[in-house]
Amino acid sequence: MKLNRINWFGLAGGLTVVVLVFASVAFAYPWWQLEVGEGFFEAHTSPMNTNFSLLGNMLTIPLVYFLNLTCLLSLVASAVAMLFYSVLPTKSYSKDLLGFAYKKPLVTLLVFVIGLLIVTYAAGLLFQISFPMVGSTTVRLPASMSGGTAISVPIVTSFTWIFWLAVVASTLCIAARLYHKRIASTQPPA
Repeated sequence: MKLNRINWFGLAGGLTVVVLVFASVAFAYPWWQLEVGEGFFEAHTSPMNTNFSLLGNMLTIPLVYFLNLTCLLSLVASAVAMLFYSVLPTKSYSKDLLGFAYKKPLVTLLVFVIGLLIVTYAAGLLFQISFPMVGSTTVRLPASMSGGTAISVPIVTSFTWIFWLAVVASTLCIAARLYHKRIASTQPPA
């Protein structure tokens, strides 16, 4: 194995996806978090692990659990394929491995962000409250929700460092696909 034949972007991207999966699952680091009030409602979400808490009680939604499991398995398969491809980019099956692996982190990231936009928009319409994607605000609950009493509730949302790691992993995997053209063009004829 020659070091100049290794796709370093793919190797870095595959390892970053491994770290991303490990941190999201083993340590339950969320990609985005929402806190409404002081312990009233919390949501810690990522494509691989989602936790909801209402008044300190954990809420479990089976569909969300299985969607998280699907994303987890997809990203693990992507990381393994990317790592194998990266060390053997000139093999006949390498382009198929790359084609399978490089899109998964980006698609997962895009689906997560779009899903987050849809859910926060729908929740805003349902509860007549404006949820920020990032930042904090104090929301005055409508009189219909609070029994005529004026109640102000702080809402804090943020993307975490693990989300930005997912952005880096996606970028590295795309760079691996672009760099493959250079490796393929320097490959000696068979």
